[in-house]
Amino acid sequence: MTEGRRPTLDSTFFDGMYEETHDPWGFESRPYEAEKYAATLDALPNERYRSGFEIGCSVGVLTELLAGRCDALLAVDIVEPPLIHARKRCQHLPQVRFERMEVPHRFPEEMFDLIVLSEVAYYWAGDDFRLGVDRIIEHLEPGGHLIMVHWRPFVEEYPLTGDQVHDAVLESTSESLTHLLDRRHELYRLDLFERR
Repeated sequence: MTEGRRPTLDSTFFDGMYEETHDPWGFESRPYEAEKYAATLDALPNERYRSGFEIGCSVGVLTELLAGRCDALLAVDIVEPPLIHARKRCQHLPQVRFERMEVPHRFPEEMFDLIVLSEVAYYWAGDDFRLGVDRIIEHLEPGGHLIMVHWRPFVEEYPLTGDQVHDAVLESTSESLTHLLDRRHELYRLDLFERR
């Protein structure tokens, strides 16, 4: 079920979130985030990836950690304010580049052997969700990995819950993705897939 209670959240919602603080979700400070990032890195099967793509990088905390595992890493966000902080945080990492990009309506042309979808897909509803999943699969190399991590508790503003996101991907991608890992924390869910 990917129709969602609400339509896809667009840049207006995120501009509003970043008006009051540069880090509205506490990516830099919350112990939950640090634990989740450690679990994300620990779940990656490969020590190194040729080309990674992080969808929804915000202020770049996870980006900085992922950079240590990637020869090249493209990190994108839907609005500009968090990218200013992300670029500053990762300015010492020449393999990282940032772009403002409204995924799934825009998507990079290149192929990746790692795609990171962390705390993003529950903002998409209906056709946008399906388009996002299709584009991820199209741009993931055979043998490449998709790692998904999402907050599980209900959030009124979000079209989908984290569990709905992960269940929908599991149900719709069995012909193209092999499911390698399923970790369910009380607050977040992590699934790892490999492109067939």
